[in-house]
Amino acid sequence: MSKRAVLEVIALGVEDAVAAQAGGADRLELVTDMAADGLSPSAATVAGIRRAVDISLRVMIRLADGFAAGDAERLVRVAGELREAGASEFVLGFLDGGGAVDLAAVERVVAVLEGCPWTFHRAIDRAADRDALRKQLDGMPGLDTYLTAGASGGVDEGLPVLLAEAGRAGEPGYEQRLLVGGGLRLDHVPVLLEAGVDGFHIGGAARPRGWDEPVSAELVSAWRAAVDGS
Repeated sequence: MSKRAVLEVIALGVEDAVAAQAGGADRLELVTDMAADGLSPSAATVAGIRRAVDISLRVMIRLADGFAAGDAERLVRVAGELREAGASEFVLGFLDGGGAVDLAAVERVVAVLEGCPWTFHRAIDRAADRDALRKQLDGMPGLDTYLTAGASGGVDEGLPVLLAEAGRAGEPGYEQRLLVGGGLRLDHVPVLLEAGVDGFHIGGAARPRGWDEPVSAELVSAWRAAVDGS
């Protein structure tokens, strides 16, 4: 029996979190400000969601739109505040001006996380060299997942890359779970499952009327069935 695929849903607040859990999500990605592609939520939001649901929460560490780290001191402070609010899993990823991983910024933040599990997010889809990025991050404490669409334009564009990377699972730099998200549709799921992908991430796809409306438990349930292959 193969292990169940992970379904992660973006949550902006308690209402989203409760609906996502009811629909069968395994994990939430907690963010605020989707107009900026998702920034760190407040410590109060994290604490409130932690009280409301009992599934895993991955909390975004990102202070501004784009993939530059910006103020590293502030990033470290925010990471510490989120940990104090009860966060124990995280999402982050920083690139330098040339599109390489900003190793110094990642290392500073990861040091504060003290081994907590974390996802390197879709900054990988903007990297100048995906393979080099993965190899540079290989062995980084806590890194267990890459959130990726395979390309900056989304899963439609990135599908060949995702299938190729799934085929390299277990190689150095490719031991982390592939969590596919970014323009993911239900019709992509069977192809990805067949390739061995066992992580799926949805945001807008869980919201029937866009980001101004909350997550729909019914839509999450439909995704749950799809990623379970049923």
